[in-house]
Amino acid sequence: MSYMIGVDVGGTFTDFSIFDTETSELSHYKYSSTPEDPSKAIVGGIVSILTERCIAPEDVGYLAHGTTVATNALIEKRGGRLGLITTKGFKHLMEIGRQKRPSLYDLRRQKPERLIPPGLECEVEERILYDGRIETKLNEEEVRRVARYFRAQEVETIAICTLFSFIEPKHEKRIKEIVREEYPEAYISVSHELVPEFREYSRMSTTVLNAYLGPVMEKYVHNFERSVQKAGVRVAPYVTQSNGSVISIAETIDCPIRTAVSGPSAGVVGAIYIGIQCGVDKIITFDMGGTSADISLIEDKKAQLSNERLVEGYPCRIPMIDIVTVGAGGGSIAAIDSGGALKVGPRSAGATPGPACYMRGGEKPTVTDANIILGKLNRKKILGGRMEVDRSLAQAVIEKEICAKSSLNLEDAAAGIISVVNSNMIRAVRVVSVERGYDPREFTLMTFGGAGPLHACEIAREIGISRVLIPPSPGTLCSLGLLMADTRFDGIRSNIMPAVPENLERVRAIFAQLIAEGNMLLDKEHIAPGHRSFTCSVECRYEHQNYEIPVEVDCSMSEKALSDMIAAFHSEHNRSYGYFNEKTGIQMVNYRVSSVGEIQKPTLSAVPEIPGAAPPAPVEERMVRFDGESARILTKVYQRKDIVPGCTMKGPAIIEQMDSTSVIPPAWSAHMDGFYNLLAVYGGEEHGEKD
Repeated sequence: MSYMIGVDVGGTFTDFSIFDTETSELSHYKYSSTPEDPSKAIVGGIVSILTERCIAPEDVGYLAHGTTVATNALIEKRGGRLGLITTKGFKHLMEIGRQKRPSLYDLRRQKPERLIPPGLECEVEERILYDGRIETKLNEEEVRRVARYFRAQEVETIAICTLFSFIEPKHEKRIKEIVREEYPEAYISVSHELVPEFREYSRMSTTVLNAYLGPVMEKYVHNFERSVQKAGVRVAPYVTQSNGSVISIAETIDCPIRTAVSGPSAGVVGAIYIGIQCGVDKIITFDMGGTSADISLIEDKKAQLSNERLVEGYPCRIPMIDIVTVGAGGGSIAAIDSGGALKVGPRSAGATPGPACYMRGGEKPTVTDANIILGKLNRKKILGGRMEVDRSLAQAVIEKEICAKSSLNLEDAAAGIISVVNSNMIRAVRVVSVERGYDPREFTLMTFGGAGPLHACEIAREIGISRVLIPPSPGTLCSLGLLMADTRFDGIRSNIMPAVPENLERVRAIFAQLIAEGNMLLDKEHIAPGHRSFTCSVECRYEHQNYEIPVEVDCSMSEKALSDMIAAFHSEHNRSYGYFNEKTGIQMVNYRVSSVGEIQKPTLSAVPEIPGAAPPAPVEERMVRFDGESARILTKVYQRKDIVPGCTMKGPAIIEQMDSTSVIPPAWSAHMDGFYNLLAVYGGEEHGEKD
């Protein structure tokens, strides 16, 4: 007998999904997070689940988790003491950055906090030209002096990034060798191993971020592995990468930056799986937890990938699922600002003390408190009855912090909190859709996270989406996604050349090298040859442009593949920017190969739907105020476990379950399919996005 366990660490709760490969039974659990040490909640939860279900630890055959260790270390600025070695004349590159400013007209906007302490940016004499020729040889004695200086300064981790090392890494390799000789205990991150592509600021920034996180991740990995082994689990754990795949936990030591958005990416993987079940290939994901809301877009069963994004204000050139995050969760704190306006987030009450209604000492009103006042959340117990809540505490903090500082009564204050937080999340939905050339009305909003189904239908209605898909266990979809992920490595090379047949041989050689490297990495993960696949893409631009658009290509890179690539580039440029120009030459800039290793996954089967099945008996009726309504409406409350496949329910309705609560507003209906997904459909007048 063997069990598969997926664990997602959130700011408020740690979620577990456990799959029995013998019976195909899938179960979900939630435990309070331990922000001071995430591994405590993970290991404690695993031990509790195994004990509760009488499972022997050695029967666990697969364990994967999404980690927030890298994210938290960056937010809290508790990475390793860092030193930088770079080409003479470029030591201030991290401070100079680039011309683009985050806020053009805000002259007082603070730059991101520096990660390299003053005096620890060091230069060495060397210079490689744009074509790989060596203009100035590496001064090895200077490198030794720098390494000894770092040792004396008690530097824990060293970033190495020189000019044009992505073309010729000879000098960076030698610098690493010398540092290893002089200071073997230091953690080292080298740019050509991490991001072998052009644009020196992004490359240096990514290398510095990776080095900064290295010692933290190394310590966490060793502690976590020991804790898991102590619990009796014998398998080596996997960790989610930001691109939605999983890798062995030991591999994250060399490249911790790849886990920067580890947790949210697992939710997108789970959403793709649910979408395939339901035959839906255009999805906007809406993952709202206790601390934040994460929004992403899926088209043709694929997540949108971003090859660069800002991480704590610094550019990071690592493939990541394109997720927009806003500080809007169930624990987001509401307040009246100095101008008298009602604001919600981004500060959160987190797991401790949490919302006031949790009875853990919370003294600030939150989104969860507002939902309890409005009747959307159970006023006595949540988490399937395992956690008691107190409505009177929610009322007290809203009256003290909102009503007493404004003209709002309790009812309107709670409704206002929900309206404001919904507006914040609607803007994020627009970022991934409207602002990128997509019409949200063509998509289904898939909602998950503990708080997502509470808000999804109201948000969908505002932006013009008429279909909302709610998975069977929305509060634990991220942990389910961990069981559905494959392993994946993204390789890249930079080489700027025209998109003409004469250059095809060079492109084929680049792809062949990247595929060979991918095979070596998949060998480390013990992926059988028959379970490997490779996807190639080229990042193209028109001549004289500064930025590129990725285009998937046939790895054979024949003349037909080149022609198809050019046509696809024109089409994508037109979709993104509203125009294309077939008369302008196209440059190929970066070449990527995604090496994917298929991992065994749970197989979930559908049960027959019962045509015209009647709704179950409601467990209660209560007065609920919905967003946009001026008065409360009598609403039936159901337990989701009582609803059978084939049942269609008309709103207004509240559907409760262990890990979440789904709100079906008036004019909506919800149908349960054979996989126990709920599809909520708006049945009002034809509508577009509201003003």
